[in-house]
Amino acid sequence: MQVTGSVAELRAWSRAVRQAGGTVGLVPTMGALHAGHLSLVKAAQERGDRVAVSIFVNPTQFGPQEDFAQYPRMLEADCRLLEAAGVERVFAPEPGVIYPDGAATFVEVEGLSGRLDGASRPGHFRGVATVVTKLLVAAEPDRAYFGQKDAAQVAVLRRMSRDLLLAVELVVCPIVREADGLAMSSRNRYLSVDERREALALSRAVAAGEAAFAAGERSAAAVCAAARRELEAGGQVRVDYVQLVNWATLEPVETAAAGDLLAVAGWVGTTRLIDNGILG
Repeated sequence: MQVTGSVAELRAWSRAVRQAGGTVGLVPTMGALHAGHLSLVKAAQERGDRVAVSIFVNPTQFGPQEDFAQYPRMLEADCRLLEAAGVERVFAPEPGVIYPDGAATFVEVEGLSGRLDGASRPGHFRGVATVVTKLLVAAEPDRAYFGQKDAAQVAVLRRMSRDLLLAVELVVCPIVREADGLAMSSRNRYLSVDERREALALSRAVAAGEAAFAAGERSAAAVCAAARRELEAGGQVRVDYVQLVNWATLEPVETAAAGDLLAVAGWVGTTRLIDNGILG
């Protein structure tokens, strides 16, 4: 496995793979890897892709009061995991490679970027869309792999890819959960033992909303109410949002239907966590 911070080196490898008849799969990450990230690597390998993983803590998707400085950075440990998983290339650039001095070009998906997490974190999806575009340009992959846990991000990136005519397939893989149901996240490392227990309210909330739909409930308000009751039951989660939306547009729906996205977010202590489920 080769670790590089050079766009030219990453691109040369990618082009060589494709010239030899292979396909390239890119897994964009911010590091602090867990089994959820490794499931994306496995999904790429199962499709026959040669895999590159990017590790870059992207400053433009963090707000001024968010955890950019504290976000876990553990490149050596991450690389050991990726080498054991059979990854061929790790792209770990310095910030100046991604954002050269004087960089003034950004990508923004209007409308979608202001919904769900975009409403709570202004500018977040602008930063996500910009960095993912840069990573796709750098790696020139055939496919890029993302987790459903970041479902709102997926919607933004799908629209971005369509609008910019990008020649890449976006593959979305299921949420990977701990044995007790907590969605895997690099930010779970922030949680104390008690907070870790309280954080299970998010997965219970999603399950409650899904159960209401499975039982025949079609009122979006009622599905959301079932989820919110579970989220608020312990009194330790500060709710950001509970919404049922069309996954493509992130617009709220009035009538629940199979394929709609039930998304929840909240703070446990000082840690903001998200979770979701696809109805039906």
